Amino acid sequence: MHGEPDDHTEPSSRRARRFNSIHERLEKFGPTLRGMLWTIAAGILFAVLNAAMRAMALQLDPYQTQFLRYMFGLVVMLPLVLRSGIASYWPNDLRGQVVRGLVHTAGMFLWFTALPRIPLADMTAIGFTTPIFIMLGAALVLGEKMVAARWVAALLGFCGVIIVVGPKLAGSGGYYNLVMLASAPMFAASFLIAKALTRRDTPEVIVVWQSLMVTVLTLPAALANWTAPSAWQWTLFLGAGVLGSLGHYCLNRGFLVADISATQPVKFLDLIWASIMGYLLFANVPTQTTIAGGAVIFVASVWIARSEARRSAALAAARVSRAPGSSRE
Repeated sequence: MHGEPDDHTEPSSRRARRFNSIHERLEKFGPTLRGMLWTIAAGILFAVLNAAMRAMALQLDPYQTQFLRYMFGLVVMLPLVLRSGIASYWPNDLRGQVVRGLVHTAGMFLWFTALPRIPLADMTAIGFTTPIFIMLGAALVLGEKMVAARWVAALLGFCGVIIVVGPKLAGSGGYYNLVMLASAPMFAASFLIAKALTRRDTPEVIVVWQSLMVTVLTLPAALANWTAPSAWQWTLFLGAGVLGSLGHYCLNRGFLVADISATQPVKFLDLIWASIMGYLLFANVPTQTTIAGGAVIFVASVWIARSEARRSAALAAARVSRAPGSSRE
């Protein structure tokens, strides 16, 4: 007598077919739109993460918060490393991974040094210069062809940010505004290196080595003013490790499939995700300027997505027309 299949367990073959179906649908979007979708997913994850880390930074030393966030990012990846074997996570470009870890850690130290000393609006506006630095670096260092539409979308996105935070800018951070600004090109350099690393290493390897390098390099500063976290704080850091690792995985997947300059305009959507998190977690009601700036960012993101989709379709058609045997009658 044959029993009914267990409703609580889906056959592996069915799961595989479902995964392949989703993969095939994503493939139809083209590489640029897939890269944008990965970047948007990363932005949502980082919005949740940053809300949790901001709460932790108000309770613990900022450098300790930074260390624990990346330490748990490494902890949550360890089961995958042990299952696949350490050899599978040894990078093909070890030097590049180390350099990237040093650069990213330097940016983190600058960011956390300025964080408690400048107003939130100033920090937000300065932080959104990073996509601009990334686009400049992509053209100068990676040799990506800069499309005018990407620059227009990025500038519109930055204008949306200024609409939101402009009325709140205080300029009272003094020297620390420059410290925060210095972190932006450091983070841009880190992400550009990550883009280059995707040519030789998988996103999983890049995430593991980033967490490892930042954890090791930030440990001394964390120990200098260490406070024993509570059980609830340990739990939050574990959740932060999951969110951070998933966020950086999505980001590196976006770097893998598309030009990094193409994905940067949608980074300004992060302000919308942050506003939503502020409302849900801290009951911060969006102001009229937040809604107006968010609308500008949303329109710019939709416009660049449509523009890139048309551009990808045109390039694909051009490749087909140039392929052997594709001559038209």
